[in-house]
Amino acid sequence: MAEHPSTGQAQPAPASRGVAYQLRLFFIALQFFTRLPIPRWVGFHPDWLQRCTRYFPLVGWIVAWVTALVYVLAAQFWPQAVAVLLSIAAGIWLTGAFHEDGFADICDGLGGSSSRERALDIMRDSRVGAYGAIGIAMLLALKLVALNAMLPFQVLAALGIAHPLSRWLATCLIWRMDYVREEGKAKPLAQHMTGGEFLLATVFAVLPVIGTVYWGLMSWQRIAAGLALAVVAAAWLARKFNRRLGGYTGDCLGAVQQFSETAFYLGALAVAPGFIGN
Repeated sequence: MAEHPSTGQAQPAPASRGVAYQLRLFFIALQFFTRLPIPRWVGFHPDWLQRCTRYFPLVGWIVAWVTALVYVLAAQFWPQAVAVLLSIAAGIWLTGAFHEDGFADICDGLGGSSSRERALDIMRDSRVGAYGAIGIAMLLALKLVALNAMLPFQVLAALGIAHPLSRWLATCLIWRMDYVREEGKAKPLAQHMTGGEFLLATVFAVLPVIGTVYWGLMSWQRIAAGLALAVVAAAWLARKFNRRLGGYTGDCLGAVQQFSETAFYLGALAVAPGFIGN
């Protein structure tokens, strides 16, 4: 028997792999990666936390919907740049700056050290250094400028694809790499994903792409360019993590999410409008 972390009440080990079990996994992922409350009936068991990463891209759907809704509402009253900025702020609030904090820690850890041990020590420090402050400021500025340069319907499409995609790319680290800390915020998630779990996560990342092409919100050329740059960005970070750290940490997952999300926006924006006709 395991205890619920907030109530202290014992919860039975999961015996079912049916719909209720899958719903529990989704809600546990939602609770872990966002500020959103979950129903009390969900309960808690450590096994659910280890298995919930299959729904990380689906959590990206929720974040995309909220940020898109804030953008649409804000655009009714203020200029595009203000609407985009409020949309970004909504995403930061919704996730508790969980991924942004990881990106800043990676900037500090890898930028301010030459050894693996020193990098991991710096990344544990809750204070933000110069590398982290500059890195997160540049990242947020790139998001703002890139989304502001898009047409309104392209902003919605970009948000809808980038949030699930970037979270799927973060799960790729869990699937293929080793967790390098003995303890940490991401330790409960650091179990290697099975092929079936990774396939389900992939489905949730691909569906928004298919929907965007089907509804004509963004041309396939822009999407392809965004996907390519996001994958290259995530692969570059993964290689650096392997070389410098010997694997990944929770901060690495946040850094991949933020870096690849921004890379998608830049890739989609890089395609010349005259080439795609929109």
